[in-house]
Amino acid sequence: MISVDGLAVEFGGTTLFSDISFVINEKDRIALMGKNGAGKSTLLKILAGVRPPTRGKISAPKDSVIAYLPQHLMTEDGRTVFEEAAQAFSHLHEMEAEIERLNKELETRTDYESDSYMELIEHVSAISEKFYSIDATNYEEDVEKTLLGLGFTREDFNRQTSSFSGGWRMRIELAKLLLQKPDVLLLDEPTNHLDIESIQWLEEFLINSAKAVIVISHDRKFVDNITTRTIEVTMGRIYDYKVNYSQYLQLRKERREQQQKQYEDQQKMIAETKEFIERFKGTYSKTLQVQSRVKMLEKLELIEVDEEDTSALRLKFPPSPRSGSYPVTMDGVGKSYDGHVVFKNASLTIERGDKVAFVGKNGEGKSTLVKCIMNEIEHEGILTLGHNVQIGYFAQNQASLLDENLTVFQTIDDVAKGDIRNKIRDLLGAFMFGGEESTKKVKVLSGGERTRLAMIKLLLEPVNLLILDEPTNHLDLKTKDILKQALVDFDGTLIVVSHDRDFLDGLVTKVYEFGNKQVKEHLCGIYEFLETKKMESLQELEKKA
Repeated sequence: MISVDGLAVEFGGTTLFSDISFVINEKDRIALMGKNGAGKSTLLKILAGVRPPTRGKISAPKDSVIAYLPQHLMTEDGRTVFEEAAQAFSHLHEMEAEIERLNKELETRTDYESDSYMELIEHVSAISEKFYSIDATNYEEDVEKTLLGLGFTREDFNRQTSSFSGGWRMRIELAKLLLQKPDVLLLDEPTNHLDIESIQWLEEFLINSAKAVIVISHDRKFVDNITTRTIEVTMGRIYDYKVNYSQYLQLRKERREQQQKQYEDQQKMIAETKEFIERFKGTYSKTLQVQSRVKMLEKLELIEVDEEDTSALRLKFPPSPRSGSYPVTMDGVGKSYDGHVVFKNASLTIERGDKVAFVGKNGEGKSTLVKCIMNEIEHEGILTLGHNVQIGYFAQNQASLLDENLTVFQTIDDVAKGDIRNKIRDLLGAFMFGGEESTKKVKVLSGGERTRLAMIKLLLEPVNLLILDEPTNHLDLKTKDILKQALVDFDGTLIVVSHDRDFLDGLVTKVYEFGNKQVKEHLCGIYEFLETKKMESLQELEKKA
């Protein structure tokens, strides 16, 4: 369907990848994998036609539609949510206008026998056939279904896009792409701004309704659920596996073990050959053998072992100072803005050592309740923090509170105490600030890099109540695993706001669900909670039926 031939990207003297070739077939659902900086997003941009490769070409059928969702984007202002999503059908309005214009031209012309008149008739027929083959009669219904699936309410449809946060604007953009029913859908971190219910809706959509999909995502569960093929970008080349992410990890491990063995065998052979050359280079009777072995070494293709980040760093939070038995208790806590009730009557008790998740659709009050706990905003009801509670807080805006004039290394060096000081370089490496990256000033870092830096800073401060608001949005799978393990080992109390099921699995034992202005407690892990949610929604459907 779409073929990629001999693709290469070079800039600033470095080769990102060279001579990459593969084919995207009609129902392929591909995960693009590789460590940060390997070139995944660049490859996606080339496929989308957003940037050119240095060499090579992409071939696609003339009328195929490729839709691309980048990590960062801005929806144009000046339209309502519904109007913006309906832009997906703007090409239909253009086709309709074109058909009308051509028909008018046919009415006024009298050169019925001319070649140009016949061409015009053929053109009108072709474009009309294409137009009427697209079922656009229900496009308003399609827009509505898609927006509701992505978490919008009917009241949102007539709101201006400018009144929504970045995450919600990303959803509007995603709705537009899905409504185009593209032949290939390119998604770069699509789940970063979605809540659990919207992610599940998107999974169902991609599995049942999409054609070809290529996705970059750090959400392991999402990738495992939707993909059937994994393309890994590493050391300038690709490996193509016809399996999902979990199976690919196993095959990659076997591939590396095989490479390692071949590499060791080759190194041994090279050492023996060099020794032979050294020993006999002055011996007349062995001259031919020595020469042939020198030539053989010159022609030898060296086996490379694919890089694998083996710095499996075990992060540990400093021991937490002991707090009272109940770090957080609430009775009848609620919050309203200008008469709009976000949530009301929340009564909950978080015990020392609890690890709990706040989940629910965006805008239902998860971050608002966190701000109440932090005493950043006023609220109704009684909220009490226990004895000696010391809070470590990570929110998306933590990144903006860093000192811009310090380097990455100085930022961490300022807060590191004790043994961890010897591990600062390893710690920075684990969060992708290895080598020269650690000498960068904070002011030149991207949003994602600042987020990671703020996370490391938090890992070094001795606290007993950790509150993390969407901590995994800019972390790759490996870094996420490192953080998760550190949180599992953390001996204090944890509240985490997250939509990342894989991250929450095995980490939390209590789930607080935000929805319909209520906060409901579920004494279970994330998967048991999702199972009960499915049951509940089935019962709701039956009630409605």
